[in-house]
Amino acid sequence: MRQVVSAIMAFFVSIWSSLLTFCANFVNDYAFEVDFGSLSEILPNVKSNINNYGGRFPEYPEINERYDPYEFVDYIQLMECTGGNSSRDLFLDPDDSTVLDDYDFSPLISSCRGILKTGAKPLLKLGNVPAKLSRDAIARSGLDTGDFDVNIYPPDDYGEYYDYICAVARALVGEFTLEEVRTWRFGVMTEYENRSWFMAPSGDPAQTAEAYCKLYDYTVQALIDVIGADIFVGAHSMTCSEGLWDEREFIRHCGTGTNYATGETGTRICYLSSSYYEGSPGNVGGTLSIAQITELLRSTAEEVGLTDLIYGVDEGRILCGTRSGSVDSQLVSRTVGFTYQAAFDARLVKEMFDAGMNYFSSWDYCSFGNSGLPMVSCHVAANAAKFGGMNRASVTCAKQGRLRNARVECVAGCDPENRTALVMAYNYKNSLDYLFTAETSYKLKVPFITGGTAEVAMYVIDDDCNWFDEWNAVRDSLGVTDDKFAWSPDDGCPNFSDPEAAAVFRDWCAANTKLAQLEPEVFTAEVKNGEIALEADLAPNAVVFFEISE
Repeated sequence: MRQVVSAIMAFFVSIWSSLLTFCANFVNDYAFEVDFGSLSEILPNVKSNINNYGGRFPEYPEINERYDPYEFVDYIQLMECTGGNSSRDLFLDPDDSTVLDDYDFSPLISSCRGILKTGAKPLLKLGNVPAKLSRDAIARSGLDTGDFDVNIYPPDDYGEYYDYICAVARALVGEFTLEEVRTWRFGVMTEYENRSWFMAPSGDPAQTAEAYCKLYDYTVQALIDVIGADIFVGAHSMTCSEGLWDEREFIRHCGTGTNYATGETGTRICYLSSSYYEGSPGNVGGTLSIAQITELLRSTAEEVGLTDLIYGVDEGRILCGTRSGSVDSQLVSRTVGFTYQAAFDARLVKEMFDAGMNYFSSWDYCSFGNSGLPMVSCHVAANAAKFGGMNRASVTCAKQGRLRNARVECVAGCDPENRTALVMAYNYKNSLDYLFTAETSYKLKVPFITGGTAEVAMYVIDDDCNWFDEWNAVRDSLGVTDDKFAWSPDDGCPNFSDPEAAAVFRDWCAANTKLAQLEPEVFTAEVKNGEIALEADLAPNAVVFFEISE
């Protein structure tokens, strides 16, 4: 009887296994055709910006020898770098409101020196008003520091504020030369319609919108008067979610409104950026998409004659992890350490290309900020940055699989002058759970290859180059439990509440550097009838890059 039961069970197991195999083969096959002879717009390096919260940057930054995020970064943003509280206000005595010209610009100058050492340029977010320039508002209403520990009020006297920004600009020019500073970028505040960053003392939306437009005009005019009329300056809104007032009021003001500082029509603006957040891994609803954000900003700008702006995202990605630390579940770096982040970021790259956006400014890329072990997001960024300057190539999906809860997509670019091309594909699962690998194939038309062979470097970003899964598997046994983290333990750049746990993590990273290495497979591909055939099996949330050269 037991033999009969065993035979029956074995039969059903065999049937079930065959069914799974059949289903997998049926749903996981994707074929892409890429035509490098059909080229369109020039693609940007969407990974060209990173953020630095708190307005300061180390004068002597720690830089990875092998994995250096700054290699693909053109601009480092210093948020709230000219004021907002006593640690950021650039005065010798930020609390003495009887003296308004006791400037101390050394912290900002030191930060800019550090940024230049990385090879990037500063993008300085001005506009947060020093407390002693809002002394009357504070006296009337009490100091309101919102959610970010900054003075949220406008200045009492915009002439005093103008003098302050002029002094900042003169100090930068005096230290770095006018020629150098003219290559930098500037912004006026972070999320300007977020009441936790800026608000009129009354809290009235209309008065707040007017106060911000006035603050922007005086900030820009101060920069123009010191640095020059061609200064690169813009502004960062929330847009992905509702603010205290409608950001379109500001955009229209810049195009057709009366400039509060000059009395003329309009104000110089070179870029519009927004925030973009998804709530947690797999939680993609609740905010505007990249395409919707871009359309809202661009259409409003073009309605008022602002037709030559660039568009970006100045902060965001994923707000919370799946687990909480001793404080909360927010992600300091706005990224999870799981390989999910690789396909998530690759998906954003394609969405930004599709929407015509120029950049996505990120936070941390490594285990200790922008040094230490690279996260999978760093590997994706380093390769996606190579699209910058290439023409986009035509991609069609010749065979579309049907993996459940997944997006398997491809994007490609080509530099015909240098006879190089790049293909990126990903298996984005929109979840930390998965069932099947995506089997992908690529037929590449390569008219820029004149010989019979091409050199191909294939980078596969998956669990094999991700140290975080190994760390996550062993950390409990090392005593680093969830309660040792201040914020979410899912963050690949963790923030600890326990110094001993932080030391354990640092030691573990030093001993496991090989787990983070991404080594390309380099091979020679045959060119038949002007085409190359490639294949790649993409595990859930894996990303592949093919670099093709003659």
